[in-house]
Amino acid sequence: MTFSLQLQKLVRSVLRIAGALAVVLGVQVLAYWVWQPGSDRALECSQNAIWLGHGWLGDDAWFRRNGKKIESFRSDTAIEALCRKLAENRIRIVYPHLCPARIDGRIAAWDDEQVERFLNIAQKYQIEVLPWVGGVYGESARITEPLWRKNFVASITDLLEKHPRLAGVQINIEPLPSGNTDFLTLLDEVKTTQKGKKLAVAAYPPTTWWQRNDNVHWELIYLAEVAKRVDQLAVMAYDTAIPWRKFYVRLMAQWTNELVLVAAENHCQLLIGVPAYEDPGVAYHRAAVENLASALSGIAAAKKASQGNGIAIYCEWEMTPAKWQTWQRYIQ
Repeated sequence: MTFSLQLQKLVRSVLRIAGALAVVLGVQVLAYWVWQPGSDRALECSQNAIWLGHGWLGDDAWFRRNGKKIESFRSDTAIEALCRKLAENRIRIVYPHLCPARIDGRIAAWDDEQVERFLNIAQKYQIEVLPWVGGVYGESARITEPLWRKNFVASITDLLEKHPRLAGVQINIEPLPSGNTDFLTLLDEVKTTQKGKKLAVAAYPPTTWWQRNDNVHWELIYLAEVAKRVDQLAVMAYDTAIPWRKFYVRLMAQWTNELVLVAAENHCQLLIGVPAYEDPGVAYHRAAVENLASALSGIAAAKKASQGNGIAIYCEWEMTPAKWQTWQRYIQ
């Protein structure tokens, strides 16, 4: 066989292989295109929540350190506008930021007069206020240290005694390894001292092969242990690093079904945390994939999506008119 014939045969073989690969790839692309893992059905959720910024309750020093305009937060007009918008969008729970904890365990300083001003108007709109406390694990949140935990619990007690209309607190410690027993001890200590108040946690979603990091994902058995100790789980169902939207939608449906069962078995209120932020340039979050539309579509597709649970938006300061319109398409 001449070299020319050998070359022709090789080219034909390569073309056949390329053609076969193109067919396989084309089938996969077509399958992805027609696959619709989400749903557009409305969610019957009335107990929804949103994370708020530090300015709503923070002390004067925070404004000075960060160059923020105090009048943007400390006025009846500003608080009224916020609460009216939230109530119109069926949001009944807010988590105003009071992080990070100080090195000795005390929570971030607040302004007593502003807390009462905020509560006066929030109460008018039947909005529950649970300050968001905690910090960075091992740094501002030294939960392995008994003295730190003692001061943290005492500081929460001080806040709730001074402002009894607060519904409780939400503890958020990030990152937090799955199986951490010090965190369970902290929850037990807070719960024991806060009779009649809600204990909420910003929790992590179940593990997924998309992102094998147990610092930001909890095994279901650990989620159940946390749920036993609290009144409310707000599960941060984002930062998955997934590069394709439909796979995130599918994961949200799967997570919702799993989390509804965990919460129901442990008599705990469940809110699924959904992303409204951009955070460009990070590997763990792609706003074109993880966004309100994708997350809500996935939750709506879950079999158990509307069984008395709610949605929690992260976060208020990232919401735009377009994002509120997306929210309104799904929430009745």
